[in-house]
Amino acid sequence: MLHGKKVVVVLPAYRAEKTLERTVREIPLDVVDEIVLVDDASSDNTVELSSQLGLRTFTHETNLGYGANQKTCYLEALKLDADIIIMLHPDYQYDPRLVTAMSAMVASGIFDVVLGSRILGSTALRGGMPFYKYVANRILTLFQNLMLSAKLSEYHTGYRAFSRRVLETLPLLANSDDFVFDNQVLTQAIAFEFPIGEISCPTKYFPEASSINFRRSVVYGIGVLATSVLYRLWRWRLVKTRLFSERPTLRLGSRYYHQDERSGRSEAGHEVASNPSG
Repeated sequence: MLHGKKVVVVLPAYRAEKTLERTVREIPLDVVDEIVLVDDASSDNTVELSSQLGLRTFTHETNLGYGANQKTCYLEALKLDADIIIMLHPDYQYDPRLVTAMSAMVASGIFDVVLGSRILGSTALRGGMPFYKYVANRILTLFQNLMLSAKLSEYHTGYRAFSRRVLETLPLLANSDDFVFDNQVLTQAIAFEFPIGEISCPTKYFPEASSINFRRSVVYGIGVLATSVLYRLWRWRLVKTRLFSERPTLRLGSRYYHQDERSGRSEAGHEVASNPSG
């Protein structure tokens, strides 16, 4: 709880067994009320470890994709009546201790979205980001700032904080189930004029940290360009698109995340009983 607001951290997980415990141990529990992990059909022991750590754990029976994982994360956080939702990768690439600062920026009422930027403070390359990814990050960010008339240091971080209002307003169900989901969310936030803040976040690249390969990175980059162009055409009123629609059926509303309280199951994921005692 922070300034009377409930804080929920969500962990979109896929084969995070080796880094999950380190990540969870550094989450500031004096601020965070709940931790939710959604596993996207991992082949390792991520689910078992999450249960042992006492996390609220949900599983996808089949691999649905990174974007679909986040959709489940957010709907479960909303069901917990979260006021502030922090999305943190459980691969220990981002510093969990910044949850307090990011939550405070949202709790202040000044920002509805806060990004943990690897570019502010020049920490990306020092933290081991591959040079080709750094160059791609800078080029894509420059292009998006021009197309979206914005000025963010980067659009590609996996460390984000949202107010409840953002997740209930944006048409997240119109978004991809793949990696470009992240970029679509930020583009939507700009389209709906939610204020976005940034904080410098050191990053660590190491073998156990998750990272998409070169081919998937290219696909992601193309998706980013397409999203930016679509936004500009929409702003010029040349196209209509679900991505920036205000239709209630495209929001993470009650119709989508209706839960059978007796079974503990939702449409998107199945809850796993936790074992706080380990």
